[in-house]
Amino acid sequence: MRRALALVSVLALAACTGAGGPRGPGGRSPMLRPSANPGQVVATELSFARTAREKGQRAAFAEYSAKSALIFAPGPVPVQRWLKEKKGAEAQLSWAPYQIWSSCDGSVAVSKGGWTLPDGQVGYFVTVWQRQQDGAYKWLVDFGDTLAQPLTEPDLVQTDVADCPARLPGGPRPSEISLSPVAADGLSGSATDGSLSWQVEVAPDFARTIRVSLRHEAGMEEVLSSAASAPGRAQ
Repeated sequence: MRRALALVSVLALAACTGAGGPRGPGGRSPMLRPSANPGQVVATELSFARTAREKGQRAAFAEYSAKSALIFAPGPVPVQRWLKEKKGAEAQLSWAPYQIWSSCDGSVAVSKGGWTLPDGQVGYFVTVWQRQQDGAYKWLVDFGDTLAQPLTEPDLVQTDVADCPARLPGGPRPSEISLSPVAADGLSGSATDGSLSWQVEVAPDFARTIRVSLRHEAGMEEVLSSAASAPGRAQ
C-alpha cells in the first residue's frame, strides 16, 4: 500500500508537468525548457513495464527505445538487431523503478529497480533514458542481471537531481537553451549540460559494470556502480 501511494504521488507529478512535453501548433514541439522531471521518468518506466505485460517484450522494447539503443545479449548489441534475432516464447517479466537520477537539464536520466519472473527468479535493471525533441523519454541503454535475493523495495521512489552548472556571464538563460540529443558513443555518454554522465565497461568474458556520475556541490560524484556477472556465472 505504501508503495502504491508513492507511485500515485509521482504519477500525479508527471501528469501535471506533461509526460510528453509541451506541444506547439500542429503538434510540433517548441523549444523545450531544460529542467529535470524525475516523475516523468518514473511514469515512462512504469508505462514501459505495462506495455511489456500487455503487448510483449518485443513490442515494448521497440516502442520505448531510442534509435541508437543498446542491449546486452551478452555483449552490447543494437536493439534493432536484437529485436530481429530474438526468437522463442517471451517470459512474463515484471519490473518497477526504485531510484531515479536525473541531469539538471533533464536531457538524461537513469533508473534502477527490480524485476521478477513468474518462476520466482529475481534481478535488477539499470536503464539510461534520453529525452527526445518532443519531450518524451526513450531508453538508450538497458543493463541488468539476476540476483540471489531481490533488491529492497523502498517506500518511495528515490530521486537525485544534479546541481545545475553555473551560468557563465552573458551566457543564455536556461529557458533559452534547447535540448539537443545526448552525446554518446554507445557505452558512454553525458547529459547536454554535462551534469550527468555514464559509462559501461565490458570485460572479454562479457562481465560488465555501469557507472553513473552526477554533479553535486563538490563536483562530479559517482552515485551508482552496478556490476553484472559473466554469462553462466552465479551472482
